[in-house]
Amino acid sequence: MGFVKEFKEFAFKGNVLDLAVGVIIGAAFSAIVKSFVDDIITPLLLNPALEKANVKNIAELSWGGVKYGNFLSSVISFLIVAFVLFLLIKGVNSLNKKPETAPPPPVLTEDQKLLTEIRDLLKTKNNI
Repeated sequence: MGFVKEFKEFAFKGNVLDLAVGVIIGAAFSAIVKSFVDDIITPLLLNPALEKANVKNIAELSWGGVKYGNFLSSVISFLIVAFVLFLLIKGVNSLNKKPETAPPPPVLTEDQKLLTEIRDLLKTKNNI
């Protein structure tokens, strides 16, 4: 029973659940990015290049027998995901940034207060 209890405590800790949610959302986001690249970026931006290469699908794109079309699609997907994560982290950091507050005025000791008063008196005597 000790093993089951330990596993239950581990599995239901906040960090593990947060990680699971993150992985699931990441997989869903990956599907969105893949669709974005395959259905929008490729037809709009890459079709002219694909037509010049006499290829209808990016997966068929090859050079010397090496099919690099899928790799190119994966690189574009990675760059989009990296950019979105950068924007997300930058936004979260700006929300968590605490406004700068002015440092509290220094607390003067009795000696410092006395010296400040003497300095101020000397300034007023010299101005008269």
